[in-house]
Amino acid sequence: MPPNSKKKTAIKALNLLELEEPARAKLPKMAYDYYASGALDEITLRDNRAAFDRLKLAYRVLCDVSRVDMGTTALGAAVDLPVLAAPMAFQRLAHDCGELATVRAAGKAGAVIILSTMATTAVEDVVAAATGPVWFQLYVYKDRDITAELVKRAEQAGCQALVLTVDAPVLGRRERDARNRFHLPTGMSVQNMLPRDYNLIPQRKTGSGLASYFASLLDPSLSWRDLDWLRSITDMPILVKGVVRADDAVRAAESGVAGVVVSNHGGRQLDTAPAGIDVLPEIAQALNRWSASSGRAVELYVDGGVRRGTDVVKALALGARAVLLGRPILWGLAVDGEDGVSWVFETLRRELSIAMALCGCRNVAEIEADLIWRR
Repeated sequence: MPPNSKKKTAIKALNLLELEEPARAKLPKMAYDYYASGALDEITLRDNRAAFDRLKLAYRVLCDVSRVDMGTTALGAAVDLPVLAAPMAFQRLAHDCGELATVRAAGKAGAVIILSTMATTAVEDVVAAATGPVWFQLYVYKDRDITAELVKRAEQAGCQALVLTVDAPVLGRRERDARNRFHLPTGMSVQNMLPRDYNLIPQRKTGSGLASYFASLLDPSLSWRDLDWLRSITDMPILVKGVVRADDAVRAAESGVAGVVVSNHGGRQLDTAPAGIDVLPEIAQALNRWSASSGRAVELYVDGGVRRGTDVVKALALGARAVLLGRPILWGLAVDGEDGVSWVFETLRRELSIAMALCGCRNVAEIEADLIWRR
């Protein structure tokens, strides 16, 4: 193949929204429903998307946008666009290469990937395949020695940050998983929990194997004091993910975290929780006030429902440093492996470049709150 030619993608979609249907056609029903579903009536799942649609952009004109720079930093690391790969479990359900395909594509895109505790590829292998920063998402187990070993393993592998999920003391009721009796196929396991007996998501006679796994092994007693414990066992900067309240965000900042991820877990935990983009402005304002009084900055991220370049502009205008992108990466992975994930990043990159230019923004620093139209 000539060096300047591009491999033809298997993806026929024009945008991230159109990608879900071809992914659905390729995935087994249990895998698709696991990725796509939300909790209970899936009200929050739908509202995550609708909340972005409710926001309007009051664009600037005559700003000379002949050059648009989408670069920024995430915990000090330079990235080419303000989009991170969200932590997503069991990626080998979508494609045999799973997390390896995602980390390679993220590296090509100049993006950070956050690797799930529930990854189906070992953290050492993912970091070895990475050409950009890898952060590690953490669930805390009842056995704190096991948790400490997992944190140490991630740090020794070369992960650059720890992302503590705080909105899952118990697993949300996901009825599609219960109906499908969700489990991992034979030969697939939670690789970061090997060689312990914590690596299998078994099939149950009734209900979700993942719900059973959470109930038996994950720690519902997790509290603010555990942030001090985590800081004592690692030198990695810590972010907390799963915050929807300003007071919780400030308390996290006071606990010494490096960042906060505004998130309702993709609508998969508490149904009727607010969309992240709806609560982002209040949280950003509270953290800005705290930073002004304390002299210490905390980085702010948001996820849930991001599908368009305009969504990224809206999130940054409302105070986020970057967004986390979830399900579209899984759809790209299912349709065309690593190339599919690359297509997702590049499609969003093109849309973001156009959106910034049409808003009169030459770089991400010019994406400010006055772009959000207010009645």
